[in-house]
Amino acid sequence: MKKCLILIVCLIIGAECYAQKIKVACVGNSITYGAGINNREQNSYPAQLQVFLGDEYEVRNFGVSGTTALYNGITPYINTESYKESLEFNPDIVFIKFGTNDAGVRNNKFRAAFGDDYRKVVDTYRNLPSKPRVILLTPIRSFLPEYHPDDVIVKEIIPIINQTAYERNLDIINLHNIYGDKWQQHLMPDKLHPSSIGAAEIAAKLYHYLTVNQANEVDIITSFALKPAKEFNFYGYKGYQYDDNGVTYYIVRPHQVAKGNPWIWRARFWGHEPQVDIDLLEQGFHLTYCDVADLFGSYKAVARWDRFYKLATDAGLSKKAVLEGMSRGGLIVYNWAVKNTDKVACIYADAPVMDIKSWPFDWGEFRDTDGRLKRLMDSYNFADTVEAYAWKKNPIDHARKIAKANIPIIHVVGDADTGVPVAENTAIFEERLAKYGYTLNVIHKPNVGHHPHSLNDPEPIVKFILNAIEPKKLRDKK
Repeated sequence: MKKCLILIVCLIIGAECYAQKIKVACVGNSITYGAGINNREQNSYPAQLQVFLGDEYEVRNFGVSGTTALYNGITPYINTESYKESLEFNPDIVFIKFGTNDAGVRNNKFRAAFGDDYRKVVDTYRNLPSKPRVILLTPIRSFLPEYHPDDVIVKEIIPIINQTAYERNLDIINLHNIYGDKWQQHLMPDKLHPSSIGAAEIAAKLYHYLTVNQANEVDIITSFALKPAKEFNFYGYKGYQYDDNGVTYYIVRPHQVAKGNPWIWRARFWGHEPQVDIDLLEQGFHLTYCDVADLFGSYKAVARWDRFYKLATDAGLSKKAVLEGMSRGGLIVYNWAVKNTDKVACIYADAPVMDIKSWPFDWGEFRDTDGRLKRLMDSYNFADTVEAYAWKKNPIDHARKIAKANIPIIHVVGDADTGVPVAENTAIFEERLAKYGYTLNVIHKPNVGHHPHSLNDPEPIVKFILNAIEPKKLRDKK
């Protein structure tokens, strides 16, 4: 009798543990299904996500090859048994990944309905009794333009997914950049479907998203001293534009705020090559911007950044910011950092201007056809070019202080850059830092000029930043 009672108790406990599992539904096409993957039951990205998440979760794969969100496409997902089963599963979390087949040439005549049909599919899951957390996934890159043109995915499909996330305030994960812009056979053998290795990268990205170490509820937008003048869509996230006596600020809110309220502070060229920004939003960072156009990192620009920093940190953001400087943004990033070394978590500089003599002066050969040199002279209050050339407060001149502060720094440069030559900027800075015992992290892009900035797959940059914020939690997608 005693043994029977023990057995019954164990069965009850086991049933309760099973009932408490977090149910995850992976909905989508052949990429979700795992087409072409050997032993897909164990190696598709939903199966590998199950391994990442462990026993507290129950992940089910409801992918069906060839399907679309289109109701009248070649193979509508809503007509499949997997669709019905996914609804009956009544999940707590739903990953929705459509768009690749919707962009396919076979569905050209139906594609105009993609926006309406996609939103209907999304809303069906949103309205389930379980009220699941719905997470939208953008399509991965296609390297088969004759069947699944990637330009259609980028120009037509992804904007609709972004807009859906924005309008419905849904989580969104960017998978389009996960494999970069160069085909790698080991990741996508047939140029469309991931291998088990490629699927592992997707699974890891979803896992990292679900397991962000979240802060207590922090509403930076409500706490910010200025009232937002305008809300806007930033790749599916809610952004807020502020006017501070003629100075424009942007703040983009992540769907989940990471512990410590980290933030990345972009200098110049808002929205250009945003892969790093989007990835960090996924990791719970706020994204911010304070306009310093045509101030070239001068003391006027630094004063603007000082004011924005106080407003941002008073609202609740971390006392240490991640600084991001592209091209001429390098001037303000380093000139502000050297004044505020204790307020910098790390620096990501991309083809950065490190010396005004290199840019925009171009060592005296620059023709000031657009008045850029005059604006620089005015912003610094230089009397003449002689004074400008004698200026000793360029970023390359800050090497000793930066090295002493031991701020983690990464540069990404194109070795064929003629606009902001590496030899005149990053290389000099790197050499000077080395004299003070500091090794600069530099990612070189062979045969690449000033553009494109960043890396199409921003993973190396993002890993560097995350390690600078929390060294013991270095992300690895393999």
